[in-house]
Amino acid sequence: ITDFLLTMDYILSELGHIGVLMGGCSSEREISLKSGKAVYNALSEIGCKVSSIVIESQEEKDIVNLLSKARIDLAFIALHGRFGEDGAIQAILEKIGIPYTGSGVQASQRAINKISTQTLLQENGVPVADFMVVFNKDAKAVEKIKKFPVVVKPALEGSSIGITIVQQKKDLAKAIEAAFQYGPEILIERYIKGREMTVGVLANEALPIVEIKTKAKFFDFQAKYQSQTTQYIVPAKLAEDTAKKMQQTALRAYHAIGCADFSRVDFILDEKKTPFVLEINTIPGFTATSLLPKAAAVAGYTFPALCLKIIQLAYAKKSRVSSSR
Repeated sequence: ITDFLLTMDYILSELGHIGVLMGGCSSEREISLKSGKAVYNALSEIGCKVSSIVIESQEEKDIVNLLSKARIDLAFIALHGRFGEDGAIQAILEKIGIPYTGSGVQASQRAINKISTQTLLQENGVPVADFMVVFNKDAKAVEKIKKFPVVVKPALEGSSIGITIVQQKKDLAKAIEAAFQYGPEILIERYIKGREMTVGVLANEALPIVEIKTKAKFFDFQAKYQSQTTQYIVPAKLAEDTAKKMQQTALRAYHAIGCADFSRVDFILDEKKTPFVLEINTIPGFTATSLLPKAAAVAGYTFPALCLKIIQLAYAKKSRVSSSR
């Protein structure tokens, strides 16, 4: 026991001062604050030197000033949505030389944009739903859709914000208008009937699969964060070959986008047992009850241990970059 405690003291001292970045200005700010608080509490619990850093601005000079005052050695990014998952905060951190958790600038830019994600995955042979891209000035978009149901979604939002499942053509225009409230580009995808699943990836390994069961039409914002009836089954009850295929597909998607350290890949498993990738989250929810931590728990990681593992991966990534220069 004494040796273990001494080892832990050494590990924690080597980690330095960790800043948990949370909040931000995106539509997912409140979720980010919850994730950040959970990470801060977990790291505090195991004795890390950690500070909570709430982001209120997207101006580079404001961020640099805030981080300079905090004097941190590493940033644990718990910012969801724009500025957190789009490569912006990562670019600032790289400019001022602060290592950070998760994927880099380019992978973050690819993953947050559903258009670039689906296009890149399609090019790499990863199964995705048939889709079309619609621009804000395309007045004839409604006429181009012939088969229903379809899914209408903004290109740059997370947490299922702005997504509508459209069963009939008469409802399409309203759904398109709603999606355009979040940006000038949207996707319209073929609706795939099936089971909703998600696969976390940690240190280049696929975690146990989580199945999501909700009474809603799909796993929308309310089902994710407000419903008391949404069920999570982990590990998902799947045939071994189906589970293995889904995990392999998650890793292919993860590497195609260029993700690092961890991510979460969301799926629909159709009636023919084909796993279709819906999206990739480079900074998924990080409360103790979020999906990636649920999967990690089944793999043997407590929530504090998961946070510590991610920090160690970030430092290892910095070491690799430094040694290659």
